[in-house]
Amino acid sequence: MVQITASMVKELRQKTDAPMMECKKALTESEGDLVRAEELLRVKLGSKAGKAAGRVTAEGLVGVYIADGQKTGALVEINCETDFVAKNDDFIAFVDQIARIVADQGPADIAALNALAMGEGTVESTRTALIGKIGENVSVRRFQRFETSDTLTSYVHSGKIGVLVDFSGDVDTGKDLAMHIAATRPRALDANGVAPEDIAAERSVAEQKAAESGKPAEIVTKMVEGSVQKFLKEVTLLSQPFVKNDKQSVAQMLKEKGAGINRFGLYVVGEGIEKKSNDFAAEVAAAAGGS
Repeated sequence: MVQITASMVKELRQKTDAPMMECKKALTESEGDLVRAEELLRVKLGSKAGKAAGRVTAEGLVGVYIADGQKTGALVEINCETDFVAKNDDFIAFVDQIARIVADQGPADIAALNALAMGEGTVESTRTALIGKIGENVSVRRFQRFETSDTLTSYVHSGKIGVLVDFSGDVDTGKDLAMHIAATRPRALDANGVAPEDIAAERSVAEQKAAESGKPAEIVTKMVEGSVQKFLKEVTLLSQPFVKNDKQSVAQMLKEKGAGINRFGLYVVGEGIEKKSNDFAAEVAAAAGGS
């Protein structure tokens, strides 16, 4: 039998926000499989068990730059260790410069970006010099570059959420789209863009919930399909209720405006990064004990 350790329970609790005893039960049932245990908790506790997974913990900024008559643009995320440094003028200037370089030169990946010229050196040497100046680690995490024959627009909320949109239509419609995306954080334009593994995970949870209902097989099948379709409606942009008028979907709004959307980029600072937390009380106690 697999031994369920305190660290395993702690890790599952941090991911799911579920009560400690429920985490231990799920781990015991799953024989220590964290992924399976999380699934079991979602079946038992519903969406509450997944809420901690999307928490933003790492610091930094999202930067956007649009050029060439709104035909070329870039979205970048640059990370640092503290929010204090994210407000530093040198750090902000670095983010803005990286966005401009990506838009203007179109590097293939982070390695190619790091090798590009910047100031008196390269992006990488400039980053290293910035680390020495501000005293915190700085990393260029990710970027997207768009080129279009239509129009690009963007929206950045407090430097922490950034959106770049490739669309057709009037300026106000583009702004509305960008703000809607920042507010609802869709995963894709439509169901075709949702990762198969995400759909499979939702289907698995729905099947387990439906199986517990005790209803006939044909009803269970309908329940599962209904749950999957509800999930897809929630996470795909065109199916979502438009934030400025929830009586119509984004697709209906676009049709009414004679507009369209080709693609979008969305970054949330620190998304998917677990920030190390320091127990300062424990550190002080340890230091006092050592002295």
